[in-house]
Amino acid sequence: MTSMTSARAATPLAPRPARIPVLDVTPQVRGGTAPAKAVTGESVTIGATVFREGSGLVAANVVLRDPAGRPGPWIPMVLVDADADRWEATVVPDTTGLWTYTVEAWADPVGTWRRDAQLKISAGVDVELTLAEGALLHERAALAIPDKDRREAVTAAAGALRDEASPTPRRLAATTDPKVIAALDARPLRELVTVSRPLPLLVERRRALVGSWYELFPRSEGAVLTPGQAPVSGTFKTAALRLPAVAAMGFDVVYLPPIHPIGRSHRKGPDNALTAGPDDVGSPWAIGSADGGHDAVHPALGTLDDFRQFVRKAGELGMEVALDFALQCSPDHPWLTQHPEWFTHRADGTIASAENPPKKYEDIHPLDFDTDFEGLVAETVRILRHWIAQGVRIFRVDNPHTKPVAFWERVIAAVTATDPDVVFLAEAFTRRAMVHALAQAGFQQSYTYFTWKNTKEELTEYGTELSRDSSGFLRPNLFVNTPDILHAYLQDGGRPAFETRAVLAATLAPTWGVYAGYELCEGEALEAGTEDYARSEKYELRPRDWAAAEAEGATIAPLITRLNELRRAHPALQELRNLRFHPTDHDQLLAYSKQVGRADGGTDTVLAVVNLDPHHASEGTVSFDLASLGLPGDGTLTVRDELTGDLHTWHPHTYVRLEPGRSPAHLLTPLTEGRTP
Repeated sequence: MTSMTSARAATPLAPRPARIPVLDVTPQVRGGTAPAKAVTGESVTIGATVFREGSGLVAANVVLRDPAGRPGPWIPMVLVDADADRWEATVVPDTTGLWTYTVEAWADPVGTWRRDAQLKISAGVDVELTLAEGALLHERAALAIPDKDRREAVTAAAGALRDEASPTPRRLAATTDPKVIAALDARPLRELVTVSRPLPLLVERRRALVGSWYELFPRSEGAVLTPGQAPVSGTFKTAALRLPAVAAMGFDVVYLPPIHPIGRSHRKGPDNALTAGPDDVGSPWAIGSADGGHDAVHPALGTLDDFRQFVRKAGELGMEVALDFALQCSPDHPWLTQHPEWFTHRADGTIASAENPPKKYEDIHPLDFDTDFEGLVAETVRILRHWIAQGVRIFRVDNPHTKPVAFWERVIAAVTATDPDVVFLAEAFTRRAMVHALAQAGFQQSYTYFTWKNTKEELTEYGTELSRDSSGFLRPNLFVNTPDILHAYLQDGGRPAFETRAVLAATLAPTWGVYAGYELCEGEALEAGTEDYARSEKYELRPRDWAAAEAEGATIAPLITRLNELRRAHPALQELRNLRFHPTDHDQLLAYSKQVGRADGGTDTVLAVVNLDPHHASEGTVSFDLASLGLPGDGTLTVRDELTGDLHTWHPHTYVRLEPGRSPAHLLTPLTEGRTP
């Protein structure tokens, strides 16, 4: 019979639990199975809940390891919420690649002693014993300090604590000498260290986070429309003539809708008419004809070499070209005969068209990813690499939510394995779960619901979500309009509405975009209650007289130019996670701030107040928490309105009046240098 004692001895001991728990480390995506995201030079806040039993002090730090696995100097964490035991530190990765980070939590015996010694000695309790214990701690700490001067400073403090001939206050004061504090801050005595499991952080190039996008249809730029004659399409060469003006407005990315051959079968006419005439140009998203598929260019636009020259011209002007990537086919696409297994076949043997019941899109066939998944992955990667070879490093992916998430995981991983600087933008106006899943699958950027967020409450709630809740994995691209979306706010609000939305998009997030014609405040809808443009450029050529609009002042291009200038000049506007909203007492006044530390140790701060009402003046009190921003709140703060050049004296509570037609917003930068909060 086995004794109780021997049974206990035979039972393996469970691992000793951590004395200092490290919980809820953030950012963390899918429990750490997918990486959190950052770009080079971006401030990333690492957070964790750290505590211990009893009253002993704890501390924590972050260890960031670069893609080669080399640890950097550990970064102290700061207690930001004592009630929740929440600690944070900011890290700034400086190279691309897959980094990892861990949180180290530990008991702080020197800090605990310093706190308790003040209380005991002032009360006359165990004075000599307390000083002796402090001396032992400082001697132990000195042993781990490699720097000779710092080590000697801590050793001297230990000696002072043992000097019974010296007055007690002087002995104690030796431990708070600035040299001693600095030495122990740099190399603290750590006990009961708990290390969290490593978490991944994918660091990509800055274009993945920061950029100003301009969408244009090459076929409209330089197009000729003559009554009674067939329309003449613009080309890559004529579209290139528009590039200097786009660059002059400060845009970084020129985004082109599909440039491939367009099918003839079931081609759509103007305003999405089901029947097209012989000269109707069709929708660029109905991809494929006898002239080729996704790896070809539409003959009316020019040649592949013409496209390469367009890309080179954009590059000379400091811009990148983003290309639309739409995985769908017209009935004339070569894949329908070469790979019929890639499509869904109906009961009568025909290939299914795209549908959004009861609507049916006869000019487009979707792909079936269940018959030859591997073949579609391989062909998609081939096509993308074809365009990468032509100089394209950014792809705006059309309707990725209608394809399996696993498909995009495979495709993006394959492409970025050889070309890690490629950026994919997910055009998915769909369920939040799918938007998040696509971002976690590898898409560097995502379209958002920004277009439909127009009230103060909506913008505050959604801006907080984007800058906090999903910021670890989703980078928003705030497009003010698209060829598919002309929101009622723009239809009804006229020029002031276009100005307001431009200010919001350009300052709320690091990346924003406009579709050509926005600067002309084009707001005519196809019919009331829809978001469709009248004379939609998706179905017909739409040349614009840019020079005449500029001469007549019928453009907000100067405002857009100024916004992009400010975005480049202010690092605070190039960050996502630093957005903070502030109270106003008017439901049409939205106030927010963006702030980031500068390399010189100072701070870059932008304060924004925006009138959301395009029809009426809005006035009220704006309450910026200046103290938390490190700015003076005693009435000595002077700010410059970067939109008007005016100077203002700013207080924690300041009266503001903004009138449509004069200025849509105040974008304020402090002239008084603030301290880092």
